[in-house]
Amino acid sequence: MNRLLVLLIFLIIFSMCEKKEEAVETIKVESPAFKNMERIPAKYTCDGEDLSPPLRIYGISDRAKSIAIIVDDPDAPLGTFVHWVVWNIEPMEEIPENYESEYQGRNDFGNIGYNGPCPPKGEKHRYFFKVYVLDKKIELSKGATKKELLRAIEGHVIQKGELIGVYSR
Repeated sequence: MNRLLVLLIFLIIFSMCEKKEEAVETIKVESPAFKNMERIPAKYTCDGEDLSPPLRIYGISDRAKSIAIIVDDPDAPLGTFVHWVVWNIEPMEEIPENYESEYQGRNDFGNIGYNGPCPPKGEKHRYFFKVYVLDKKIELSKGATKKELLRAIEGHVIQKGELIGVYSR
């Protein structure tokens, strides 16, 4: 009986200490440059000007303090390949083409900032433009990785949405 009582007390204390995750609302993300699951224009790839495409975000919460974006390619031959890591974007409905910021991380090309799709010839890849609306600004050093950003935003994402583009060469 004493064991059962100790176990019950432990479970009650554990459940009280457990971090409660708030529900993350889904938001709509689009681009005037391409539609979801459609081809990304070459202008936004290594075959063109390699600019980040404009993004539109609908329904940003009044509680938003900043936006973070991660762009990655899960179809890369050696695993998910990161193309862009950016944070502390002021809450805005349209992120302009070729967005520049001092708060950008290192992509898997080894560069800081955006580098667009550049898949091996003949292969069609998907590119996920993941937008996170946050309840705070993030403290990270320039050149931070995707993993570091994800760790920093944990518990602060109030809305999330994504746009998927495809590209092949």
